[in-house]
Amino acid sequence: MKFFKRVFLLTILFLCYTTICAFSYSSAVFDDISNSVFRLHIIANSDSQEDQNLKLLVRDNVLNYMKEIASDVSSKDEAISIMEAHLDDFQSIAISTIRNAGYDYDVNLSVGKFDFPTKTYGDISLPSGMYDALEIKIGDAAGQNWWCVMFPTLCFIDVSSGSLDDNSKAVLEENLNEEGFDLVSENNAEINFKFKIVEFFEDIRLTLAEL
Repeated sequence: MKFFKRVFLLTILFLCYTTICAFSYSSAVFDDISNSVFRLHIIANSDSQEDQNLKLLVRDNVLNYMKEIASDVSSKDEAISIMEAHLDDFQSIAISTIRNAGYDYDVNLSVGKFDFPTKTYGDISLPSGMYDALEIKIGDAAGQNWWCVMFPTLCFIDVSSGSLDDNSKAVLEENLNEEGFDLVSENNAEINFKFKIVEFFEDIRLTLAEL
């Protein structure tokens, strides 16, 4: 009887240890990823085709401006600093885009941490979780979202090949440690399993933070 109790206790301790290790691993990897990218979240006024097309126009003009003013940026913090210094310009670009398209919707911009789903950009996949981002709400903000990455510029991909340009991938690799870069860029059974572990424990961490 004592033997089975000892085995049971050791099993429980092993499971606790494994869970703690997995949680620590996923937190460290996700934090490395989230600390290396700055994302964009645009919410359309509604799901009408016109409002969805308008959202894409705003997206294009905002991203083109970001690429113009931050083409030589090499870190997330630098990208955020430049973006915040030009926040009024982003607001003006979004509003003028909407007005030129014949609409009078308001635009609300905010910088903060927002919950993103799992997203793939070319051959790079980012796990779901909380990321620093610029959020743009158009009008009633009741339509579908556009999720993107402003730094590195993962929004600009070669659609025909589904691959990122070498510069964007190089910038991402420079800002991530080896484990984090492998997780978002490799596609094999082991990496996919780790990817799911990171998402699973990040969901738990977010749930606990909301309690």
